[in-house]
Amino acid sequence: MPTYDYVCGACGHALEIFHSMTEAAKKKCPKCGKSKLERRIGAGAGFLFKGQGFYKTDYRSDSYKAGEKAESSASADAPKSEAKADGKSAPSTTTPAPAAPAKPEKKSETKP
Repeated sequence: MPTYDYVCGACGHALEIFHSMTEAAKKKCPKCGKSKLERRIGAGAGFLFKGQGFYKTDYRSDSYKAGEKAESSASADAPKSEAKADGKSAPSTTTPAPAAPAKPEKKSETKP
């Protein structure tokens, strides 16, 4: 069911009413009581999804959720990398990859 925008022609009160598309437009203003309520064309918010069940992660199995919880707690308990006394992190111990060998140049041969 859509939400409709209404404005009262008498008092200027603006409101939104949620009702069926087949239901007749409202006429009586809830604020002043006069029958000057007019339905306006709104931008249309579309659908409002509220509650659980609207995200892919809401459908996860209980075993998946338990494994995810165990993994997050294990990573929280893992020791942090050692830091130096001055607050800087320790240098990386990885070695650089060896450089690729250079290709030999071809010499143009000329016949005498």
